Amino acid sequence: DDVDRSRKLIFDTTHSDVRLVIIRGTDVPTYVRHGAADVGVVGKDILLEHGAEGLYEPLDLGIARCRLMTAGPVGWRSDGARIRVATKFVNIARRHFARQGVHADVIKLYGAMELAPIMDLADLIVDIVDTGNTLRANGMEPLEEIASISSRLIVNKAAMRSRHALIQGLIDRLAAVLPAR
Repeated sequence: DDVDRSRKLIFDTTHSDVRLVIIRGTDVPTYVRHGAADVGVVGKDILLEHGAEGLYEPLDLGIARCRLMTAGPVGWRSDGARIRVATKFVNIARRHFARQGVHADVIKLYGAMELAPIMDLADLIVDIVDTGNTLRANGMEPLEEIASISSRLIVNKAAMRSRHALIQGLIDRLAAVLPAR
């Protein structure tokens, strides 16, 4: 089966005890945490937002590198009052601004974050930034990096104990082909 063209969600591999499961990134930690999958690949942003309890994170795969940042209209400065922040990363945003002692009303959005300050829905946004081109095209600028993001290998803690040789072998093989950093 061609993974790119098939509508199937589970694929056999050349290893009889390994199957590939196609699921939404935000669901990967849930499947791995609950033991439906032994290992998974997920963005660090998802782990930071939803938590990594019950999971090991043995490898930074270095895929899809970007930054989770605050951003706002060019020249924006806080007046010290409450700020409104639009993001799909509600938990990360709340923790970030609380650590800074900033009173932030966090507004959950699912996309087009740059529109929120333009439409006066929010003062700032918290979003994934790669090149910053979308920010600039919408009169915004990155302000502060919250976290460096990339894809991570995650492992169910119970599976790591019960299938240690198999999973450690996978980790070792993946680590061997990752570029040195």
